[in-house]
Amino acid sequence: MIFATGFVRLVPTIRSTDANLHPRGIDPIQKGWSHALGGFFAFASLWLAGNAMAQQANLPVAVSTRTGSTEPLASPNADPMIALIIDGQNNHGVWPKTTMMIKKYLEDTGRYRVDIARTKYTWQGAEWFEKYPLNDGIAHEALGESKPDPNFHPEFSKYNVVISNLGYGAAPWPEATQKDFEKYVGEGGGFVVLHAADNSFGDWTEFNKMIGLGGWGGRNEKSGPYVYLNQDEKEVRDNSPGNGGSHGAQHEFPIIVRDAEHPITKGLPKMWLHSQDELYDRLRGPAVKMKVLATAYAAQDKGGTGRHEPMIMTIDYGKGRVFHTPMGHGDYSMECVGFITVLLRGTEWAATGAVAHDEIPKDFPTTDKSSKRPF
Repeated sequence: MIFATGFVRLVPTIRSTDANLHPRGIDPIQKGWSHALGGFFAFASLWLAGNAMAQQANLPVAVSTRTGSTEPLASPNADPMIALIIDGQNNHGVWPKTTMMIKKYLEDTGRYRVDIARTKYTWQGAEWFEKYPLNDGIAHEALGESKPDPNFHPEFSKYNVVISNLGYGAAPWPEATQKDFEKYVGEGGGFVVLHAADNSFGDWTEFNKMIGLGGWGGRNEKSGPYVYLNQDEKEVRDNSPGNGGSHGAQHEFPIIVRDAEHPITKGLPKMWLHSQDELYDRLRGPAVKMKVLATAYAAQDKGGTGRHEPMIMTIDYGKGRVFHTPMGHGDYSMECVGFITVLLRGTEWAATGAVAHDEIPKDFPTTDKSSKRPF
């Protein structure tokens, strides 16, 4: 447009000069200029009009994951992916804030539009509602214990990826909602599991297959093996009796990348220091089609197992992709730049099967120094 404007401003100057030399009309040289400029503007007009029509028509540059394509968003002008955060019942009372943190992290990339589906009956977190309101038009009821919401049934098929910010003690979904979610993920929908989301729905067989490993909620050896890496850094699947899920005192701990070629972890430092968090251990589950991409050592002097516990995992469920991290206990844990980076990469992978936006932030934590962005 700037180039074209420059030519428009040049034309009066040419005409004025030539008019003095040839007062009876345009000379042959000026006539040639006019034809050339006319052709240029005709071409430019057609190009601009075609571009505008394409934008108005919202011609696709990224395809829904459920069509079988894993093409990531290709340009800043691409339609945003649509993500859904599910919350409402979580033993971690700060969940209304962490939901808004997750939403902002995703939307700040410019690649997502984020909706929130909250159960009518909420449990814990009421003290945060005024500061972090949802304004979804639903009359939510804050209760002293979790309660099933018979009308909770998001339209999962509208979304590229669903993110669970539920927690321990979340009431079961209606059966129809469970079946619809199983269909959504099984047919190619993305699913992201954060921290205590792997505590919920211990009796839901297909959910446990989706998340690979979980803790608490009645989980034990019948739920599946306890998966960890031993001192030789070999994966162990322990089927001996025992409950699923425990953790020691909160502290900063190193994350060790075990698969440096996966899109979620590719290019990340081999080891980086995560901010204060709970280090989940003894997680159990079916662990079918599950890959452990990174671990953390649960030190015994912090109340841990003395083993390397899974911290970043992927699970294939039917045609769907699941990204699971037990990190993210508190708002301060989610302020970790390492957590934010892995969340964005894991969500993009779950939604598309690729990670096109793999830049390493300049403030990414190092081996011996954590890094946070206050929210």
